[in-house]
Amino acid sequence: MAISSVWVYAEVVSGAPTSGTLELLTKARSLGGSVAAFVPGDVAGAAAALGAYGAAKVFATGDLGGKLPGPAVSAAMKAVIDGGESPDLIMFPTTYGARDAMSRLSVKLDRTVLTNNVEVAVDGDAVTVTTPIFGGNTLVTTKFSGAGPYLASFRPKSFAAEEGGAAAGEVVAAAVPDTGATGTAVVTAVHVEESSGPKLDEADVVVSGGRGLGEAAKFEMVEQLAKLLKGAPGASRAIVDAGWVPYSYQVGQTGKVVKPTVYIAAGISGATQHMVGMKGSKNIIAINKDKEAPIFSIADLGIVGDVHKVLPKLIEALQGR
Repeated sequence: MAISSVWVYAEVVSGAPTSGTLELLTKARSLGGSVAAFVPGDVAGAAAALGAYGAAKVFATGDLGGKLPGPAVSAAMKAVIDGGESPDLIMFPTTYGARDAMSRLSVKLDRTVLTNNVEVAVDGDAVTVTTPIFGGNTLVTTKFSGAGPYLASFRPKSFAAEEGGAAAGEVVAAAVPDTGATGTAVVTAVHVEESSGPKLDEADVVVSGGRGLGEAAKFEMVEQLAKLLKGAPGASRAIVDAGWVPYSYQVGQTGKVVKPTVYIAAGISGATQHMVGMKGSKNIIAINKDKEAPIFSIADLGIVGDVHKVLPKLIEALQGR
C-alpha cells in the first residue's frame, strides 16, 4: 500500500503555525502522497507557512467563537472523511488540544490511536510507528492493521522542521456540524506565562538545574547563565515538585522534550525520566560533584565539581568576554 494522503492536525498561535506542526508537516511529506493541514479555528495568515512546509491543502473550521476546539474539530474531520476525502494517516502533535481532538475522533471513527511516538514509516503495505517505553530504554515498533485512517500522535522534536513545500496551500472551509451539548463548552480564560528569551522546547541552548543547587534561590544562577548564553532555563522534576520553579520549566518524560545544540545539566543526577527528555541534545555538559551520577553516562563533557563554584566562575568568564 502506498500512502496517498496524510493529514496533520495543525495548531496556529498568533497567526503562525507551532513548531510541532511544522515538524509533522515535514515528516508527512516524506511519506509520499498529498499532505493536508487541518486547523481548528481561523487559519488567518498561516496558510503560506503551512504550504511552505508541505501542506497542499489547508482545511480550517473558521472562528470557533471561544468554543473548546476538540469537539468542533473532531466533528469537522469526521464530516470531511464521510464526504469522501479520507486520508490514510492523521498525525497529531502531543499537545492537550490535539490529544483531545484525537481521542474524540477515535470514538467517532471507531479507530485505534497510537500515542507518544517518535517515528513513522511506510514499508510496502504497512504503516508503522515507533514508541519509546521503559523510560526510553526500549523502542517498540507497532504496525497498524485494518482500514484507515490511522491515528497517531508524536512527541515534540521527533522530526526536524524543514521547508520544502510550495506556495500557500489551498484553504478549504471545513464546516462544523451540530455537536449538541458536547459542543457547548467554552474556554473562559487562557493563562500565558510571561517569559523572556527563547522558548524552552525551541532554544538552541538549555541550562537546567536540579536538586544539587541546594535551595530555590540558587536557581537564579541557572537563569543568569541561560540569559548570557541566549538560551532557556530548564529544571528537573525534583525541583519542580519542590515548588522552586513552575512546571513549564520541567524537562523530562512528564515535562518537555528538548533537543538543543547545547544542554547544560547543573546539579542534576540524571534520573531516567529526566534523561528521556534531553538525551537527544547534540552536546551535553554535566556538572555534578558525584562522579558516579548517571548523567555522566550520556554527557559529552563531564565536570566533577560543586555547581556553587563552577557556575559562578562560568558566569564570571562569560561576563568578562
